[in-house]
Amino acid sequence: MDITEYELRVRYAETDQMGVAHHSHYLVWCEAARTDHMRRRGVSYRDLELQGLKLPVVDARVRFRQASRFDDLIRVRCWVRDVASRRVSFGYAIERCDDGVLLATAQTSLVAVDSNYVLTTIPPEIRAKLVPIPDPVRL
Repeated sequence: MDITEYELRVRYAETDQMGVAHHSHYLVWCEAARTDHMRRRGVSYRDLELQGLKLPVVDARVRFRQASRFDDLIRVRCWVRDVASRRVSFGYAIERCDDGVLLATAQTSLVAVDSNYVLTTIPPEIRAKLVPIPDPVRL
């Protein structure tokens, strides 16, 4: 369970005039995969925020490799790349389910802030659930 998989189907509204999934949606798909990844490890964004801890994204990168189109069933694989006292980084591989073609890779980094948006630390019990692994694909 070091790498989780989140599947979704590209909606028509997510495509551009060329029939290709618009680049802006890839980060939304990564967010869904990241939230699911954390939930499966017993870490709920909602619970963290109720405790006064927020994890805003401070860095995001996407490398596009192939086009994704309307009605493609895609899989977003997600894993923890690195975790430190104040920062956690995730990696993503976005693939078409039918043929396994790698459509894009991505990475995001999040930092811990309190309810006043002051930099703080990620509690040790949360860090313990976010175990980093080597990247399974080249980002």
